Amino acid sequence: RLQKLKEMFISKFGSAPKFYARAPGRVNLIGEHIDYCGYAVLPMAIEQDILIAVEPAQTQVVQLANTNSSYLDFSTSVNNIQINKTKPQWHNYFLCGLKGIQEHFGLNNPTGMNCLLDGTIPPSSGLSSSSALVCCAGLVTLRANGKTLSKVELAEICTKSERYIGTEGGGMDQSISFLAEEGTAKLIEFSPLRATDVRLPSGATFVIANSCVEMNKAATSHYNIRVMECRLATKILSKSKGLEWRKILRLHDVQAKLGVSLEEMLTIVEEVLHPEPYSAEEICKCLGISLEELHSQIPSQNMQDVSTFKLYQRAKHVYSEAARVLEFQKICTEAPANALQLLGELMKQSHISCREMYECSCPELDRLVDICLQFGAIGSRLTGAGWGGCTVSMVPTDKLNTFLKNVKKAYYQTDGQRLAVENNSLFATKPGRGALVFVEA
Repeated sequence: RLQKLKEMFISKFGSAPKFYARAPGRVNLIGEHIDYCGYAVLPMAIEQDILIAVEPAQTQVVQLANTNSSYLDFSTSVNNIQINKTKPQWHNYFLCGLKGIQEHFGLNNPTGMNCLLDGTIPPSSGLSSSSALVCCAGLVTLRANGKTLSKVELAEICTKSERYIGTEGGGMDQSISFLAEEGTAKLIEFSPLRATDVRLPSGATFVIANSCVEMNKAATSHYNIRVMECRLATKILSKSKGLEWRKILRLHDVQAKLGVSLEEMLTIVEEVLHPEPYSAEEICKCLGISLEELHSQIPSQNMQDVSTFKLYQRAKHVYSEAARVLEFQKICTEAPANALQLLGELMKQSHISCREMYECSCPELDRLVDICLQFGAIGSRLTGAGWGGCTVSMVPTDKLNTFLKNVKKAYYQTDGQRLAVENNSLFATKPGRGALVFVEA
């Protein structure tokens, strides 16, 4: 692959690349939609990645090309980075990483670059292809400008800089892309960012299956609406408990301020919030604020016309999912005889909560989860933002081949469109290593 990339680079730019950078995609085993609420998540890096061949240039221009011809070439002055939020095209994710490093170091005359990108992560599949591209671009810019940072610092910068494209993410994708190590999943905690090894039990393999429904977080408002609903639930829960609600932004902070357990938080949700959707007017009344002030709390334009908010359901999902993450880690650490069954149960519960409380599934994902469980998965759930993308299933290693064959037949071979992409849509994966730069010897 490197050799092929090098040859394409030479034919494109007329000289050889000076170095390469790679950043992996990830699969989240458990802990969906809770990183931006301040809670720990449990992802692992996958073997699929973004790989960029780079040659620093004498000019102040960045030239971007892609091995996939459906992604058009792009070039821009490094001193005038414009990121278009309205149409999230591939090069804008690169520019996020580039701009993040430039701003961190206050680079006045950053180095121009020629870059050729090759990606093996299926796009818009919930395996974090966009964040891997942001991370890889950050790493490329760092190296080309002769700067150094720790992996934790890089992850934090790339998390912030991906927001230039309008996605209010929480940092899981960028953190695992940099901090991953081969052979182990990670418990990723935030504020401060830290990663702890989680050894997965032997006897099972994780299988990723793409529903073939594409979902781009930056192109739709579903994702940011959920971020907003969690923020509003935070405000109302805080106010009901006499906390300084204007200063509290995340559901985790409510728990921390009250000094109670996740189970107790679930009881508080039952007491304070009602299952019926809240109107904007009712939220204003609860908080004692005007509609103008409420709108000033709403971060992005594509959400200003949302008229109802499901606060009870979102808070319930977040607190129960946060508890499942800690339980998953505990089972992996203690490794009881029935560990696989227990982990499978947590994955199933997670999917039900994503489907019913967070409403981030879709009919195809639900069908795929059912098919995977029917053909022998011990646990299966959507992974990534949802509304399309992939499922992750835990499958007994000795049943892997039969499982793959049956799922292929039941899900992919019944539909011409899916059949066309089935080879890249269903695969077993092991925990891979994190982002790195390498130079040809």
